[in-house]
Amino acid sequence: MKILVVEDDKKLGGFARKGLEAAGFVVDLCADGDEGFTLATTRSYDAIVLDIMLPGRDGLSILRNLRDQHSTVPVILLTARSALNERLDGLNLGADDYLTKPFFIEELVARLHALLRRASGQQTTLLEYGDITVNLVTREVKRDGQSVDLTAREFALLTCLMRSPGRTFTRAQICAQVWTYHFDPGTNLVDVYVTHLRKKLSREGGPPFIETVRSVGYRIPAEKDRT
Repeated sequence: MKILVVEDDKKLGGFARKGLEAAGFVVDLCADGDEGFTLATTRSYDAIVLDIMLPGRDGLSILRNLRDQHSTVPVILLTARSALNERLDGLNLGADDYLTKPFFIEELVARLHALLRRASGQQTTLLEYGDITVNLVTREVKRDGQSVDLTAREFALLTCLMRSPGRTFTRAQICAQVWTYHFDPGTNLVDVYVTHLRKKLSREGGPPFIETVRSVGYRIPAEKDRT
């Protein structure tokens, strides 16, 4: 699952990112409201952890604009313990939950899991392709009923490709979705992780689970094109 954290306190933001990554999430972190809004509207996230007091655009403005654009991404607001009016404003604007600072990372992780379980009633929680299934809530991957152990980055890469069978993703697009930074044309990072997934998910002697599109990138073939 991919989470956006918008928090201008560097220490707190780093604490949240480290804890969420340890819990298996892929995390984007930014400290500016304008950048946070840009990320929230140009990239796909499973949830957003949003501080209210931010430089540039404040958290409530970001939330209001997201809901005005009919975004349903779950949002947890981070607020000061005494900021009752801000919490009420946030909930009225469409926040799904709030957490007062300081907080325990275990509580943030638990609240995110609860939000994602609730959201799963409205969104697809299971990706299926042939005999491969990916549970987006429990993060469990199975092939022919047998569990496949993936790292957080491998899981993010797999779900990126499996959400759009038949679509070719460039290496730059994969980097933006999975590693959240601009693509360095000199890196072979994407190729290395594709190789890892192929080894774990392709059948011995069969065609590669992930196809290479020469000079472009990678794709999972559409179901109708499978051989």
